[in-house]
Amino acid sequence: MKAPIRVAITGAAGQLAYSLTFRVASGEVFGPDQPLHLTLLEIPPAMNALRGVGMELDDCAYPLLKSVKLTDKAAEAFDGISWGLLVGSKPRGKGMERGDLLRDNGKIFVEQGNALERAAKDVRILVVGNPANTNCLIAMNNAKAIPAERFAAMTRLDHNRAKGQLAVKAGVEMNAVTNVTIWGNHSATQFPDFLNAKIGGKPAPEVIRDRKWLENEFVSTVQKRGAAIIEARGLSSAASAANAAIDHVKSMLVATPKGDWFSAAVRSDGSYGIPMGLVCGFPVRSDGTTWEIVQGVAVGDYARQKIDLSVKELLEEQEITKALM
Repeated sequence: MKAPIRVAITGAAGQLAYSLTFRVASGEVFGPDQPLHLTLLEIPPAMNALRGVGMELDDCAYPLLKSVKLTDKAAEAFDGISWGLLVGSKPRGKGMERGDLLRDNGKIFVEQGNALERAAKDVRILVVGNPANTNCLIAMNNAKAIPAERFAAMTRLDHNRAKGQLAVKAGVEMNAVTNVTIWGNHSATQFPDFLNAKIGGKPAPEVIRDRKWLENEFVSTVQKRGAAIIEARGLSSAASAANAAIDHVKSMLVATPKGDWFSAAVRSDGSYGIPMGLVCGFPVRSDGTTWEIVQGVAVGDYARQKIDLSVKELLEEQEITKALM
């Protein structure tokens, strides 16, 4: 049995975290031989609900779960952690401007960035709470002692949505779809790249010979899927988002299959002309310990236009929140 690791989940009384926490505690995420200490972070008004989550974790009697800590203090939550799953963020209220949402959430991630200085040297951080890219950028810039490559924002939900849409349209199993990329922001400006995706090893446009569908319905469906789910069920896509967070962690912890890649929002090193320092969606490959941005992916005029539009939005978000960095 391995030595236990410490994992923190924020926004832990919320519905997304409720779909995530028990799967983490069961061993599904970090492995059936990896014990863990779990810390759950919430805001003070939600602590009573969080205590209920703690009771349920006790009642599950997970063999790998060595302890559960409930707290409303970020510094306590992140002390010694090897993984931080930052789920919690303030939702956009009725009539709220996007800039106000960015600044309000930014304050949360300034505090959490500062608190992450107490983490273990091997800490890895996944930001799920929206606006995820900019929240990640703020946390990263307020945790200067932690290498920037330890931070990522989640585009895996969009990746999985794109994969699902292509598989259904082509009439194939999900595993037949590879090389999916979500470029840019985790927002309605993102570009789900069908041009470089493959279906059964062939370029997606050669299998799905409906360019109009690919450029319009496919792109729009992936971009607006979250809003469509809220419209349909009256609640956000908590289960699929939690599943995507798990997929992201697993993809970082194992070697990416040869020739494939996955989507993650990471700090730009200038690849593909994306300004250095932005947290942006890229095609990423992992060796199980470290990751790299995949180079040489074809970006033609159509894709360039779509990517630049999303990068423009990221730069605007960065400008709005620059005082927090």
